[in-house]
Amino acid sequence: MPNFLNNIVRWFDSGNISVNDPPENKKIDLLRILPFILLHLSCFTVILVGYSTTALMTAVILYFLRMFAITAFYHRYFSHRTFKTSRVCQFIFAILGASAAQRGPIWWASHHRHHHRYTDQVIDQHSPKQHGFWWSHMGWFLTRRNFRTQHATTHDLMRFPELVFLDRFDILVPSLLATLLFVTGYLLAMYFPALGTNGLQLLVWGFCISTIVTMHGTFMINSLAHHFGSRRYATNDESRNNFFLALLTLGEGWHNNHHHFPSSAKQGFYWWEIDITYYLLQLLEKFGIIWDLRVIPDKFRARHINKTTD
Repeated sequence: MPNFLNNIVRWFDSGNISVNDPPENKKIDLLRILPFILLHLSCFTVILVGYSTTALMTAVILYFLRMFAITAFYHRYFSHRTFKTSRVCQFIFAILGASAAQRGPIWWASHHRHHHRYTDQVIDQHSPKQHGFWWSHMGWFLTRRNFRTQHATTHDLMRFPELVFLDRFDILVPSLLATLLFVTGYLLAMYFPALGTNGLQLLVWGFCISTIVTMHGTFMINSLAHHFGSRRYATNDESRNNFFLALLTLGEGWHNNHHHFPSSAKQGFYWWEIDITYYLLQLLEKFGIIWDLRVIPDKFRARHINKTTD
């Protein structure tokens, strides 16, 4: 019974970790991940709610905004500190990233930093080389072992109480977004019926489907980007550059580039390597919202070039 209640509480408070929870436990707690399962199943309700241009556009816009928040801020900012910004901007994009239901910024950064430190070694929790495709894609974060935030690697982020709050109550922002979409759809159906949408339809498309696509787009960098693509650089891992994944994730698909020089905010090292996230970061820099964008120096860009691009 205590474990049952603990798993229920963790839906709302991820900081509720008992001293009796062994951190090495790889067991998947089906009860704790029930919201994750239900979110996937909810996408099938599209059969009942139908679609509209309004709902489709909402899903696309929220995919784009939240994928940018994940790639630009959860990844390139919180995990790698590749640029600087104000505390207010940091918090705004942390909220937007949290709305993607990929947990809090500190949890996300802590596991990503661990991944870079031990890439494709046995202790790299989401290495497809070591643990297989499905484990690297999503199995790893469903376990007790990886439910915890690795605080030892994120002291720089722990000093911000607002980020700690988002990390602990990581279900809050996605729940607020889902509620907002339902209420908006309800009001649109009442006052603007010509738009052809309603509360449930906007909830299913704008939150459920958009969130699931954003999730698996992100997960594919862990799994597919270590299997399929070219290897420009002879890194000590299986990271690969993949054009399709780069388009889908706004630039994250240049994964071999990234593992060659993780401190660069620009992951498409050459002009033909489309990196939408970096283009938008340049725009934010022009408006003074962020600054000190770091890019790979030319001398490092030309180092360790692979003779073959398997």
